[in-house]
Amino acid sequence: MPRLTVKELLDLKGKRQLTEILVTTPEEAAACEAAGIDLIITGLRGQTKEIREAAPNTFLTLGLRYGDCASAEEAVRAGFKALDAGGDAVYACMSTDFIAAMAREGIPVVGHVGLIPQKRTWSGGFRAVGKTADEALRVYRHTVAHQEAGAIGVEMEVVPHQIAAEITNRVKLLVISMGSGNGCDAQYLFGMDILGTHRNHIPRHAKVYRDFYSEFQRLQTERIAAFKEYAADVQSGTFPTPNHQVEVKEEEYEKFVNALDIRF
Repeated sequence: MPRLTVKELLDLKGKRQLTEILVTTPEEAAACEAAGIDLIITGLRGQTKEIREAAPNTFLTLGLRYGDCASAEEAVRAGFKALDAGGDAVYACMSTDFIAAMAREGIPVVGHVGLIPQKRTWSGGFRAVGKTADEALRVYRHTVAHQEAGAIGVEMEVVPHQIAAEITNRVKLLVISMGSGNGCDAQYLFGMDILGTHRNHIPRHAKVYRDFYSEFQRLQTERIAAFKEYAADVQSGTFPTPNHQVEVKEEEYEKFVNALDIRF
């Protein structure tokens, strides 16, 4: 199936729920494509090229790190770098002035509203945002500001579902829910939470579908056991065996030894 374009994504608004997953490895990206996930997102760093190659037909958003860009000019430069690296859009938790600068250059940008982890000190830490009418209005105004700046979407994190749904219905950009309910245009989870790769805090809005952590622990136990067996075999002389060695014909070995004796 061909990769979705920005226009096609926006045309799907209100028609069906989209799915998005944060991936950190090419294997996760390939699994997303095989599973029919609509959108994947990852940071603009080490394995970007490999992730793009692993999911060539999936819409890829590349995240710019908060604080990397100190001006609109730097944001535009970073946005072009992300597109050049294979991204279809850029995630940017930045000033709407920076977002507008990128949008004017045709760079598709996804912003962030609601609980913004990088700015949580201003909203009282890790908590839901928008539980009062005044706070909900601020989330709405922030979303509209992104729309007016030219963003194609916003990640809306931990906003009451009724508020999120109302805002989604009143704006034209895509609203991607991170714990903000199914009234948004898309649902977004971290691959590490879906796969259960860790024993850290699991956010309330996340759902764990597998227990990779236990499997990783089992494999680590097996690694240690295998390495211990290898070391024991070396010490006991049971490794290497003839099957693990290369033979030389006896006559060639004798020629070699004789040559050593003569020359050295």
